[in-house]
Amino acid sequence: LAGPGALDEALAQLPRPAPHRWTGPYDLLVAGVGGTGVITVGSVLAMAAHLEHKHSSVLDFTGFAQKGGAVLSFVRLAKERARLNQVRIDAQQADALLACDLVVGASNEALQSVRRARTRVVANLHEIPVAGFLHDPDADLRAPQLAEKLRFAAGPGHLESLDAQALAERLLGDSIGANVLVAGYAWQRGLIPLGLASIERALELNGVAVEMNKLAFGLGRLAAGAPQALAELMGNDGPAAPRDLEALIAHRERLLTAYQDTAYAARYRAFVERVRATETRLGGSLALTEAVARAYAKLMAYKDEYEVARLYTDGELAAQLAAQFEGNYRLEFNFAPPLLSRPGPHGEPPRKLRFGPWMLPLLRLLAKGKRLRGTWLDPFGRTCERRTERALVAAYEARVDELLAQLSAENLSLAVEIASLPESIRGFGHVKLASLALARAREAELLHRFAPSRSPAPPARGTSTPASGIIAA
Repeated sequence: LAGPGALDEALAQLPRPAPHRWTGPYDLLVAGVGGTGVITVGSVLAMAAHLEHKHSSVLDFTGFAQKGGAVLSFVRLAKERARLNQVRIDAQQADALLACDLVVGASNEALQSVRRARTRVVANLHEIPVAGFLHDPDADLRAPQLAEKLRFAAGPGHLESLDAQALAERLLGDSIGANVLVAGYAWQRGLIPLGLASIERALELNGVAVEMNKLAFGLGRLAAGAPQALAELMGNDGPAAPRDLEALIAHRERLLTAYQDTAYAARYRAFVERVRATETRLGGSLALTEAVARAYAKLMAYKDEYEVARLYTDGELAAQLAAQFEGNYRLEFNFAPPLLSRPGPHGEPPRKLRFGPWMLPLLRLLAKGKRLRGTWLDPFGRTCERRTERALVAAYEARVDELLAQLSAENLSLAVEIASLPESIRGFGHVKLASLALARAREAELLHRFAPSRSPAPPARGTSTPASGIIAA
């Protein structure tokens, strides 16, 4: 992002929304996910109203679980206290809805307050994980359908949208500013009838990540009022996601170099290039190459003790903590080391143990031990989980080579599905073993469809599948 001077200049050139004409209370509903700052947005707006000698009420519905659960914040503003005769917004009486999360914003509870052709909606299109992801990490939120539901409820021309998380991560380095960014967007569109100075002062009085929140609010204004200026300010900087295949491969190479060394990254590059050369001869897209580039890197960079230690001590965590927290704070680590944390007497998973900040020097020392990874000197490499993870890499290489030998335009899509299977293997310990079992069943089905003469039909549901192929044990 360009320097603060350029940003301030761009913001100074933005037109201010027309002053609000107070004929009654103004009702604003903020809908989002707990733990992301939804309640903070309502509190900041209430404080801003107080600073302008206006009156406000805030009613927060947080459900049974505040963090990660649905949150509705009913914010009512008025010039006279008598106008605020209740704290909840009546049915179909919301003047504006800030849908900081699509799932919550399009819920029946939120839409009860929306009136077609009256309520103006700003929706954050980013898909935020909900509780269902605990049971199904591949759950589809159906974001386009949710956005269409909001558009229909609000009426033509009453819905505006943006990906606030993507902007916050790209421009602020942290998605936690996304909801304030949405509020800045809404303010620029005239959906928040309060002055800019009072809102910025309220953010200061809130006392948490003040500069980041003020910057997020300004960036939201810019996204609404001058998106082209925002694009110019962004330039090519920031941790943007890889935009094409070559960028993806180069990105994974850098990660694998940090994970192990340049030779390890070269192994990755050579294998992916072999896949690309074979697929190029078929013509068309390089979907298989992209699938291998993602899945192969995931398998190679399994999170063992050395990698966890490196991620804690490579400086990025310290920088993020310094950017988000002020004053004195204490670090604590929750680990389940195999030598200390054992399964419960009835098969329960190992319980995590709490360690104090004295762990940091040990983690720095452990991070340097990555040279031992996979060698006979590796004290962690003999566990079942580590041996399985190393076997997955070699098995994946062998399976992809088999796919390449039989690849054709007709079976390319199936080859992509098979090569993408490691993406579904998630978690650690017993969680990872469970996802391996699911991947094994899916692999057997896909391999039989890919080459029926070479791969037997998968066994009936409820029977075990031999440990072979990409997900060998």
